[in-house]
Amino acid sequence: MLPPPESTRVSSSRVACDGASEIPGGAALGHPRVWLEIDESGYADCGYCDRRFILIGGPADETTGSDH
Repeated sequence: MLPPPESTRVSSSRVACDGASEIPGGAALGHPRVWLEIDESGYADCGYCDRRFILIGGPADETTGSDH
């Protein structure tokens, strides 16, 4: 399986993605806003742009290390 094109660490299990929120004036470049719910896997992938949202401190958050 290929890795997602972009990963974003978030602090909330409910996130919105429009595909262009980080592009200045990029609303026209994105996709319709969708709301995603991060489940017990610790991440959610956007069905439009494949951006992966990783819950900080969750099971998919590799930056927290193995000390928790």
